[in-house]
Amino acid sequence: MIYHVVPLAEWNADPGRPHTPASLAEDGFVHCSPDEETTLAVVDAFYRDAPRPLLALLLDEDRLTARCVWEAAAPAPPPGIAEGTLFPHVLGPLDRAAVQRVLEVRWDDRGRAAGLS
Repeated sequence: MIYHVVPLAEWNADPGRPHTPASLAEDGFVHCSPDEETTLAVVDAFYRDAPRPLLALLLDEDRLTARCVWEAAAPAPPPGIAEGTLFPHVLGPLDRAAVQRVLEVRWDDRGRAAGLS
């Protein structure tokens, strides 16, 4: 499983079509994470001000129709994630059939990502 973070409203915006986040047009791929720990670090680094609720989609990489490549973070991984950690980058829209679970980001009292449930 790979993880993709998305605000609920964005995920629900067009439920009959594959999910196409802005990063696909901006960066040429959909940003994903390899595990829960990395996902939470990404949320803390980049999504603290994102609209809530914030979801983590657990994707079966084998069910994606777009190619997925594993690459190092550029210029560096988020704080708390080891240098050299590879991130899955999906080179096309996310097929909804690839989503195996949808979890919500839980926040602690300091506004940090505390877990997924």
